[in-house]
Amino acid sequence: MLGNRNVMYLIIGALVVAVGVLGYNLYQVKKQPEGLQINVGPDGLKIQSK
Repeated sequence: MLGNRNVMYLIIGALVVAVGVLGYNLYQVKKQPEGLQINVGPDGLKIQSK
């Protein structure tokens, strides 16, 4: 019985860590870059300051 609890705590801990890592990665992807942004596209060169 004691071994089952330890496994359950281990699984819950791993899930908490996984959710934290995924949340941090999502935050980094959605965060707007600061500074100078240079875009090269079909309309030419665009330089924007953020």
